[in-house]
Amino acid sequence: MGQLAFLRMFLLVSIPTDVNDNRRHVHVFRKGGRHLRSTAKIWIERDGEKCVEIATSELSAKDNQMIVNAIERHWEFINEQITKTFNGEKTVVRNIKK
Repeated sequence: MGQLAFLRMFLLVSIPTDVNDNRRHVHVFRKGGRHLRSTAKIWIERDGEKCVEIATSELSAKDNQMIVNAIERHWEFINEQITKTFNGEKTVVRNIKK
């Protein structure tokens, strides 16, 4: 699992086995607690072009919007880190602002 970024109480993650999915995306995990599970999946591109959209989410509309806005602002960094995950390289975790 490639940890990409922290955003407030959330962790954005890329999963190496997702390389075969038809669109690049991140999974959103809520920090804290004993068990981690994805609370949202956010597409970050369509046909190789930047396109940030919520695929699935259990989060509030406010949290969804905050995460989408942060991904939009840090898209290049996140996309580069996903490439590193898929290539088996070490990712850099960054604290990003909302």
